[in-house]
Amino acid sequence: MSAASRNAPRASPRASLGSPEGDDVFGTFDARVARRFFVYLGPHRRAFILAQLAAVASAAAQIAIPTLIGRAVDAVIRHDLGRFQAMLIGFAAAAAAFVAMMFAAEWLSQRLAQRVIFDIRRAMFAHLQDVSLSFMDRTHVGRMMARLQGDVASLQEFLETTTGSVGDFVVLIGIAIVLVSLDLRLGLLTLTVLPTLIGIRAIWLPFSKRTFRAARDASSTANSALAENINGVRTVQETRREALNFEMYRKMAWDNFKAQTGASWMGQIMVPTVDVLTGLAMAIVVVVGGLAVIGGRLEVGVMVAFVLYVQRFFDPVRMLSLQYTVMQRAMAAAHRIFEVLDVPVTITEKADAEALADFEPTVEFRNVTFGYDPARPILHDISFKVRPREVVALVGPTGSGKTSIIALTHRFYEVGEGQVLVGGHDVRDVTIESLGRHIGMVLQEPFLFTGTIADNIRYNTLGASFEEIVAAAKAVAAHDFIVRLPEGYETQVGQRGRNLSVGQRQLISFARALVADPQILILDEATANIDSFTEQAIQKALKVLFAGRTCMVIAHRLATIRDADRIIVLQQGRILEQGPHAELMARQGLYHRLYTSAHASFDDQTVAATGDAEFATRT
Repeated sequence: MSAASRNAPRASPRASLGSPEGDDVFGTFDARVARRFFVYLGPHRRAFILAQLAAVASAAAQIAIPTLIGRAVDAVIRHDLGRFQAMLIGFAAAAAAFVAMMFAAEWLSQRLAQRVIFDIRRAMFAHLQDVSLSFMDRTHVGRMMARLQGDVASLQEFLETTTGSVGDFVVLIGIAIVLVSLDLRLGLLTLTVLPTLIGIRAIWLPFSKRTFRAARDASSTANSALAENINGVRTVQETRREALNFEMYRKMAWDNFKAQTGASWMGQIMVPTVDVLTGLAMAIVVVVGGLAVIGGRLEVGVMVAFVLYVQRFFDPVRMLSLQYTVMQRAMAAAHRIFEVLDVPVTITEKADAEALADFEPTVEFRNVTFGYDPARPILHDISFKVRPREVVALVGPTGSGKTSIIALTHRFYEVGEGQVLVGGHDVRDVTIESLGRHIGMVLQEPFLFTGTIADNIRYNTLGASFEEIVAAAKAVAAHDFIVRLPEGYETQVGQRGRNLSVGQRQLISFARALVADPQILILDEATANIDSFTEQAIQKALKVLFAGRTCMVIAHRLATIRDADRIIVLQQGRILEQGPHAELMARQGLYHRLYTSAHASFDDQTVAATGDAEFATRT
């Protein structure tokens, strides 16, 4: 995490991530958020100051140009060649300075924006790597991606245009001062249109906010429906919902069309408004200024300068009006970004945490009570110990607490009461890195990252040689299908491994665990998505994988864990019975009934019929 993100003051809490009120398009100016945002500008203050100076210099050159042109016109009328030449030289110098400083301001502001956004993205990514899984469990991925992409883009737009806004403000004030100084009466008459523009803008802004928000919501709805249908196209075709889904999407797309058209119309209102007011100001200059020139009260060059200044005066007004909207969007985006950075990291290391080294690979739960919501515990006073190199299976119906036990072993969550010990050490007393290094996990839904098969096998063991990768793949029966792929081990798996079947992805995850060579291995329904033919090969591979390791296995298909040293049967967050397969079968209890049932699985219907009564008699 960057120093900026650590030291930045925290904004006040807002709506939780994922709530509708956390996604406002526009935000009011908040000094606390602005100060925190400018913390990220600190390391780049030199570029920021230089960009503003370049913008001011560009604005000053732009303001000087009409005056130089007006004086050149007067010099022509007076046949003053020397003055005319001097004005031409001044005009050329001002024009060159304007272009050079404008380029410098743009280049510096773009570079500044990229650096600041890089720091913010890095801080967000680093923070999200550290937040607890409990936060991820309740966070909508789409909204999180909107913060990482859309909201950061809004801040980038604000940074890139802020420098131009400084120049526009200087031009606006400078032109107003010059107009009044050239001719007080004509200058004040010309500026009378400005309050009218401000009033129109004040009336337009609330309507535009509602229109733009409606357009954003309609676009989000239509895009979500489109993405959902693309992801679920197989189900759509299987259920022959094409026509119905098309009609539903057509209505959403039409609503989006109307909303976007309204937003486009609303956004364009200010453009002709400014043009009309510019024409009105120009008419004032031509009529009043023309009469003053005819009456000898005003020089022609001054009137020419007035015309040129009026043409330039409303450009910064238009740009500042647009920049105000950009600022509002950026302020709302900054609120949401800091919500992410303010998510507390609940799994932290103690200052004196020690790395696991030379330890006996045991896992022990001592009177553990735990709930994702502390008020509703999932595990109740759980106690057991997995001995070194013992294979222990956890079985039980959905919601019995199996996965929670696994998560606590890896310290993805903190226990409510009791202790979880690995190698005799409380997991809260050891470093997170060493805990993860010695505990390997294979999950039911294997996640492969974009890259080659070899890259995915060595994902958490970057130093693994190609020979070690191949050996691991052979051990888990993955080598044969890998070498049949077009590029073998260098085959790109695609996003989330979509180029491979579920079973193939699972085999690669087995190879990944074997290459990592952890002392403690955890399998969470790792064979659930593998066909019967592949399962036979996997069962043989598991014996290789389990050899010399402490293993904890979760399984619904009881036939896959009958060879475990010990089986722990869980029910409603409590240990119902435990022992080897033969012993549990001899007891004629819940495990026996489930194992001998037609499905040999802890399905919910079977448990509902037999488990509650069994649990009631034993607790």
